[in-house]
Amino acid sequence: MVDKLKKQLALRPDLLAINKIILPNCRVLDLGCGNGVFLKLLEQEKNVRGLGIELSQEKIIESIATGISVVHGDLNNKLDFADDYSFDYVVVSNTLQEVERPDHLLREVVRVGKKAVVGFINFGYIRTRSQLFLKGTMPETKNLPHHWYNTPNIHLATIQDFRKLCRLLNIKIIKEIPLGSGGNLLAKTLPNLFAANCVFEISSANADFDA
Repeated sequence: MVDKLKKQLALRPDLLAINKIILPNCRVLDLGCGNGVFLKLLEQEKNVRGLGIELSQEKIIESIATGISVVHGDLNNKLDFADDYSFDYVVVSNTLQEVERPDHLLREVVRVGKKAVVGFINFGYIRTRSQLFLKGTMPETKNLPHHWYNTPNIHLATIQDFRKLCRLLNIKIIKEIPLGSGGNLLAKTLPNLFAANCVFEISSANADFDA
């Protein structure tokens, strides 16, 4: 079952990286859980108690069919249903750039989660920069497949942008995992240029939890 779920996530190296961070037997909130496959993997492999939040009714139906707990929710609103530090981990993967105020969501994420794991598309990636520089048009890549006029991504950022925002919000970066295409050597050396995606493990700088 676990191998089958991992095969379904083969095209999502960010989720596979997040899976390695999350510890067994903990409580996980997945914001923008999609079809629920990732939470199902965590439940099967690590015995987590998972809850998904999803806006799309179609994906909610798919998540329920997968067998996970999921509720309808708009991430542009506060996570009022959750008490401070009520989850061990909050997961936000390829969702942050789609909300109206990523800074507001990050504040909520580190409020309700002892730790959070955030994965996002790096707009500073060399292939993205090259298209913008050479063609003078908004880039379209494997990670950014939409046209500029119909993309759900309204707040694209670079890795450096995310680091700066964390400093501004008093958020501690515990771990940074740059993900490049092919080998990861260049991505690890110069992540803002060579990492197509990046995963950050973060927490509130004021939280008194082991990192």
